[in-house]
Amino acid sequence: MPADRLPQFASVKACVFDAYGTLFDVHSAVRNGGQALGEKADAVSDMWRQKQLEYTWLRSLMAAHVDFWQVTSDGLDFALSASGVKDPDLHDKLMNLYLSLDAYEEVKPTLEALKANGLQTAILSNGSPRMLEAAVQSAGLDQLLDANLSVEDVGIYKPDTRVYQLTLDRLGVKKQEVCFLSSNGWDAKGAAHFGFNVAWINRFNREEERLPGDLATVIHRLDELPPLLGIA
Repeated sequence: MPADRLPQFASVKACVFDAYGTLFDVHSAVRNGGQALGEKADAVSDMWRQKQLEYTWLRSLMAAHVDFWQVTSDGLDFALSASGVKDPDLHDKLMNLYLSLDAYEEVKPTLEALKANGLQTAILSNGSPRMLEAAVQSAGLDQLLDANLSVEDVGIYKPDTRVYQLTLDRLGVKKQEVCFLSSNGWDAKGAAHFGFNVAWINRFNREEERLPGDLATVIHRLDELPPLLGIA
């Protein structure tokens, strides 16, 4: 076993990634198209993301599911209104940009390395199939992913265990054969609690969530992963 490989990753056959915040920069929509917001841009972007996530959890608890496109639109509505912005055209512009979010710079080379070494690669995301397909194609990642798995197949959002089970059902692997990666601390914990080997991508030096689930490791960029899998 290579010196850098983590023992927990010795049986890994598939690397499964969260999409938003992990592969794709969720703040790039406002950064690329929110100039009209001026000094409010960062606050709107942060609130948009916060409400988007909150609505997934709350709708799951309320048994009131809608797809991630609607949740994303509702979150943006809230963020713009709370910031005193009334601009339907801006709303539509930012929503369209959410279909072509910037991928983090290390994403493509990391996926190339994993595929070159025979590992399955997949997305497991809250995103709707249309959203995921658009983002993946825009970033040029469609040939580097074996599957885009969406919560729409089970009708409830992460961290419900039915979402993580999709990975096993669709990829034909066991829990111990999955390396799951997310930059969202709550998602990382949810996947670890389910039984995956989880690498939390702590891009922004945040505190570990006080939730069930033991993380296999913490990294700060995706390109820190290959050596942990024994890939040079």
